[in-house]
Amino acid sequence: MDSRLKGILGELKGTLGKIDEGQAAKFAQMVHEAPRIFLAGCGRSGLMVRAFAMRCMHMGKTAYVLGDVTTPSIRKGDLLVIASGSGETESLVSHANKAKKLGAKIATVTIYPRATIGRMADCAVWINAPTAKSEEETGVSSIQPMGSLFEQSLLLFLDGAIVRMMELSGISSEEMFKNHANLE
Repeated sequence: MDSRLKGILGELKGTLGKIDEGQAAKFAQMVHEAPRIFLAGCGRSGLMVRAFAMRCMHMGKTAYVLGDVTTPSIRKGDLLVIASGSGETESLVSHANKAKKLGAKIATVTIYPRATIGRMADCAVWINAPTAKSEEETGVSSIQPMGSLFEQSLLLFLDGAIVRMMELSGISSEEMFKNHANLE
């Protein structure tokens, strides 16, 4: 295997191994129990969120990605999941404020759980992944550019949440496949 890939896998193993098991369980439980799930993220984090929305739909959950034209209004009791490395992205902070005012719950996956979104969240999952912005502050670096380690860890964490939700609901991969797109 290429030494760069070995390095990336090592970073992922180290980063994912630091995720708090209690927060991971709470996150999956909140998504599992939510009547409707709204998902938000910008840039590559937004792409990872879209993949999670798809898997939630495969599980039979009602899931919407903010910004899609078919996304309805959020209501009391709904869950807003925000993926934001910084926890300070202006548009995402605005979404969190609005959702909170309307009585929705908030779960976030972030590098900075004490940032604005993390402080508002009912559940904040910390992914300890360095970025170019955090290297000076933490002294921790990555062989990968920009936020790649966070984004990869985010996708794997969210896939792990789906596996946990499958266990909670007793849904199999075969049952999920029944919801897979058939107009391809």
